[in-house]
Amino acid sequence: MLFLMFHIGRDRFVLDAEQVERVLPLMEAKSLPGAPPEVVGIINYRGAPTPLIDLSLLALGRPSERVMSTRIILARYLGRGEGHERLALCAERVIKTIQRDPADFVATGVEAGSPAHLGPVASDADGFIQWIRVEALLADEVRDILFQRAGEPA
Repeated sequence: MLFLMFHIGRDRFVLDAEQVERVLPLMEAKSLPGAPPEVVGIINYRGAPTPLIDLSLLALGRPSERVMSTRIILARYLGRGEGHERLALCAERVIKTIQRDPADFVATGVEAGSPAHLGPVASDADGFIQWIRVEALLADEVRDILFQRAGEPA
């Protein structure tokens, strides 16, 4: 299975490449006053406003470093109802893909109390790699705010 690898701080993480639509250069986002802290704002992708989540802000409480390898990952996010929404994820050191068997990833043993999006881990010569579950990145209330349709009650 193909994974896209990135970093949050010193730690390595992966996303299932099937959930990745595109990797974009870092760009400015329009801020959304009153949005949850991990929501940096929205970006314009092909004429559509797309919510931008900073993974470093979500995990470490600090924004992603603005360096050449910091990218925006456009991910397919399972929204409410049928179909997928598009979610933009800001991540550091988005520089490679890796091939791994999903069976290589095992439970960490400390799942209780961990955020739901932190999945199992695999190891290699450089240490651990943790699988991020895109579908579990947003709390229900954040998902409902970001993907509310025009005319729907909040």
